[in-house]
Amino acid sequence: MKEHSERNIQLMKKMAVAIALGAALVLAGCTPGDQAPEQEASALLEAHNLDGLQAVEIIDQLDRVAVAERATNLMASVRSDSLLITDGQEEVTLEIPEDRFYVSIAPYVSQTHDCYYHSLTTCVGELSQQEVDLRITDSAGNVLVDETVTTFDNGFVGVWLPRDVSGTIEIGFDGFRGSASFATTDDGATCITTLQLA
Repeated sequence: MKEHSERNIQLMKKMAVAIALGAALVLAGCTPGDQAPEQEASALLEAHNLDGLQAVEIIDQLDRVAVAERATNLMASVRSDSLLITDGQEEVTLEIPEDRFYVSIAPYVSQTHDCYYHSLTTCVGELSQQEVDLRITDSAGNVLVDETVTTFDNGFVGVWLPRDVSGTIEIGFDGFRGSASFATTDDGATCITTLQLA
């Protein structure tokens, strides 16, 4: 009798585990809201050969695409903490790592445009494929970047900076110099188009 009741207890324990596992599987299968965005995201990104890439990789890739080769049905906007991508029908949001902030700078001599959040697929600056001297320092005087770089085909120079710092961007080009302030805070601009060279 005792042996029989012990078997019943073990059987009941096994049934409880089976029921718990079954419930977990049912619950996992009942979250279409969580699954659908991933499926849509991969479809949108796959259509533009961006599938499997992280936000940082996509930003670096799209900012370097030649203006004439940009996809006309794709919009990609860099925010302080995320990358928004849309084709007009679907929208994907990819998170940027918490410790990084992308700033894209378009130095200019005579013409510019208003910009706050950098568009990787529509923004165009004046100085395309030009060698410039770039120096970025934070408000404490620490040098974050000090190098000679070539602007992308779109006329911008893109840099990854630490988050939550502010300071000055200085650029020299062909005897001209200019500077602009920046801040890599939550409300900071990812697009600097106010750096005039004189």
